[in-house]
Amino acid sequence: MKPELHYLLWTAVLTGSLWIPVVIGYVTSRGALRAVDYKTAPTAPLPDWVNRANRAHVNAIESFAPFAAVVLVGSALGVSTPITVAAAAVYFWARLAHAIVHISGIGALKLRTVLFVIGWMAFVGLAAELLRRAA
Repeated sequence: MKPELHYLLWTAVLTGSLWIPVVIGYVTSRGALRAVDYKTAPTAPLPDWVNRANRAHVNAIESFAPFAAVVLVGSALGVSTPITVAAAAVYFWARLAHAIVHISGIGALKLRTVLFVIGWMAFVGLAAELLRRAA
């Protein structure tokens, strides 16, 4: 497996697992859902970390599709360079760190934003390298 696809797979696993802290937070804060809760959702306040976990999950989902598309296009084109490998690795590690920081609240807005931008720059670098190689 090409390294870019390896990092895509791990990014998919991360993104597909970020709902777990959200559900744990909901259940520990509000209890297990009952049949009546499917008609009207519970409105008891949630701890801040649960809201942050939900936002981290949504953010990961929103960022995943463009990253996946670029990695898959690179794979289809047969392009794998040190730049594409490094960009895919940086993207994954930045997204993992972003989720941890976001959920935990460590470093608040500044660190979370820096990690998001690092991931985005890796995505842009990956796309730019593919565009350069495909031209």
